[in-house]
Amino acid sequence: MSIETLSQLTDAVAAPRLVIKVGSALLVGKDGAPRRAWLTLLVAEIAAARARGQDVIVVSSGAIALGARKLGLARGGRGSLADAQAAAAVGQIALAGLWAELLAAHGLIAAQVLLTLEDLEERRRYLNVTATLGTLLASGAVPVINENDTVATEEIRFGDNDRLAARVGQAAGASAVLLLSDIDGLYDRDPRLEGAVRVPVVRGVTPEIHAMATGGSSSGLGSGGMTSKLQAAEIAGLAGIALAIIDGRPDSPIAAALAEERGTLFCSPGKARARKAWLGGKLRMKGAVTVDAGAAAALARGSSLLAAGVTAVEGTFLRGDAIAVHGPDGTVLARGLSEYDAAECTALMGHPSAEHEALLGYAPRSALIHRDQLVML
Repeated sequence: MSIETLSQLTDAVAAPRLVIKVGSALLVGKDGAPRRAWLTLLVAEIAAARARGQDVIVVSSGAIALGARKLGLARGGRGSLADAQAAAAVGQIALAGLWAELLAAHGLIAAQVLLTLEDLEERRRYLNVTATLGTLLASGAVPVINENDTVATEEIRFGDNDRLAARVGQAAGASAVLLLSDIDGLYDRDPRLEGAVRVPVVRGVTPEIHAMATGGSSSGLGSGGMTSKLQAAEIAGLAGIALAIIDGRPDSPIAAALAEERGTLFCSPGKARARKAWLGGKLRMKGAVTVDAGAAAALARGSSLLAAGVTAVEGTFLRGDAIAVHGPDGTVLARGLSEYDAAECTALMGHPSAEHEALLGYAPRSALIHRDQLVML
């Protein structure tokens, strides 16, 4: 059942499994203290969702901000990577305890899950996350997920919980992802400008939609902005998951937004197979190949990528690594798992399949990227 309206997010039939992302600026006040009264009302909404038969997963920011207050660190703990990691180590305990306490008031069990980028980028670890979340939900727990900022470095981090929420939604087989933000949706231009209009429904994140986004977080506490939310919508859409942005600032924010149908809903075009959804949502590629117009057209028709249509190879990658496929104009057309390493791709590019055995010295594979290991973007 596809989700076409915001009100369906509270329908257990349309959205049996929901991911709710809570940003730092909503959970933590400017003084660095948790906004307990607001969070208590949100937890009541989560409990109501559980009572009507919905599974709920929470992706919660706030550990760095909470820890920075306890340690007395400047700039909310974001002055340096070392400060952020130290603040997260302290704040994560406070954050988990807060969620556990408030959920327990409704008879619900909180389960803390800390993830790094590689936990969802590497296929085996991704499947482990999927299994763990499934077991927790089947046992009646509410997983509370955050990036493991204590060990994550710039090279192995999501950097924002919007995209993390979308990837968690993929791993958990969620129906929808709900981003609670400090704005009530996507606007056709910077919402601070006169005449800006909120876009209620988006069907496909196009370059025109991306052009509407403004980067950065207005609060100074978080790390996401509208650009990261659009990227999250793309990740969710590839897995057949709807994503919504609503204003999280009012009390009982979900009820407030849905009562007025106020927010932006990104509808999903359709559900991809599990492996392709994981591949489409990957944030880091090991390399890339560029293809000519003929190969690009063949890919659009559902064909595998043949080496004859490749015009350039970038990066150092091995067989089985995820690589991007660029069109003649540099646009990213697809992602796929390479059947060859980078050196072999370079040797084969531009050559028809009949010449591959002589070039390689062994029997070639059927394609550079097989269509079953490729997802169009």
